[in-house]
Amino acid sequence: MTDALSARAAFFRAFPCIAVAIFVSAIDQTITATALPAMARHFGVVERISWVVVAYLVAATISAPVFGKLGDAFGRRRMIFVAFGLQALGSLSAGFAPNFEALLAARILHGFGGGALLTLAMALIGESVPPRERGRYQAYLVACFMSAAAAGPLAGGWLTQHWGWQWVFLTGLPFVAVGVVAALRLPRHGAESGSFRFDAVGTLLFTLFVLALLLTMDRLQRLSVDALLVAAPLFAIAVGALLLLLRAERRAADPLLPLWLFTHPVIWRTNLLSACVAGVMVAIISLAPLYLTVVRDVPIATVGAMLLPNSLGGGLGALVSGNFLARTGRNMLLPSISLGLSCLTLGLLSFTLDDISLGALPWLLAIASFGFGCSFPAVQITVQAAAGVSRVGIATASVQFTRNLGAATGTALLSAVIFGAFALADPPLAASFAETMRGGRQALALLSESDRLAMAAGLAGGFKAMFACAAVIMGIATVLAWRVPLRRIG
Repeated sequence: MTDALSARAAFFRAFPCIAVAIFVSAIDQTITATALPAMARHFGVVERISWVVVAYLVAATISAPVFGKLGDAFGRRRMIFVAFGLQALGSLSAGFAPNFEALLAARILHGFGGGALLTLAMALIGESVPPRERGRYQAYLVACFMSAAAAGPLAGGWLTQHWGWQWVFLTGLPFVAVGVVAALRLPRHGAESGSFRFDAVGTLLFTLFVLALLLTMDRLQRLSVDALLVAAPLFAIAVGALLLLLRAERRAADPLLPLWLFTHPVIWRTNLLSACVAGVMVAIISLAPLYLTVVRDVPIATVGAMLLPNSLGGGLGALVSGNFLARTGRNMLLPSISLGLSCLTLGLLSFTLDDISLGALPWLLAIASFGFGCSFPAVQITVQAAAGVSRVGIATASVQFTRNLGAATGTALLSAVIFGAFALADPPLAASFAETMRGGRQALALLSESDRLAMAAGLAGGFKAMFACAAVIMGIATVLAWRVPLRRIG
């Protein structure tokens, strides 16, 4: 009882800082989505606007292991101030960017700060709360993350429409200020080894691998011969960088990515499970608005409200899973069952999508999201428990790293499935749709009713294929959940 009360006190002392860190890093990943068209018009770079997202994702993926190790070496309290500083600098630079290149540089700073905040926040729980009790508290933070992710597109659209796209970035500054004040309450002690040798070669090769891989995924979404010709050498570069990285990390005295993380049977299975879940979850959040607006003709102002059950389902799953883990110590039992439920739900959507009403669709997505949410506390706590207290920072970073890569790869893959199925069914219509969408929703509204209905039907077929592929990925995640060797946490 005393230990539980002590853990509760430690958590709630750190909670304000952790909650703000998670909220800021989560909303930064989604708030720009509805502002991208305005940025493209402002800078005249429609064909390059996806780099605003890619730059953030690359930087966040790289910063996770870097700040995981820095937190282990110098203490997470100290490093979280650095992360908030990067976040503030990125927000200011993006809001006042004079050209597109400056905006990309600002987004890189943003990504470093966001990736660092998320990794450090999760690791703070790992050093403050005993493993079995972490689920009870991490569940609330997952709910915070998913709520912020859902609110991002709504806030981004409103701010862009009324104040301009610059305020999508500038409104983050008050949250950073609150986070800095909250960080002052963090205890000064923590995981501080005091010894850290920067792995410059490993960091450079890791950066090259991540950048080449994400650019490969970006090109593959375009489903054209020209895109494939560019993707092939990029993929070769990614593979070469990975092989050199593995060789360099074996020789490094203080490697950026300790190879034992990827050979430990508990950690690699759990992280791969997490990547599968993140890929499907982020793809649904990113692609569902396209389905609702084009296929079901839902007004853009209503789309955000229709996706709220999806976010609530994920938050509820995290709450249930975290509390179940805290009571029983069984970390993977509930995810093993709930991910199977998500798999079945996505499979049902792939077969019956045309017949599902607009009233029922959000709740079916919520059921799938409930399964996703059940895995989040279990993944984080299982990896931290397997790694041990002295390595909690880099272990937590491995989860964020694989989630980011999973999200990018899964979204690219499922996007390619949608437009690939559309193109296979009717190539001229798919090409016409791609050209129309470059003009935005306004161009779609100018089409004749027969053309709009034909495009909607073709896209609906693509989404059926997407949900089928998502079901397969969740089936893999379910198998992995059952095969994680660590089944109980004391």
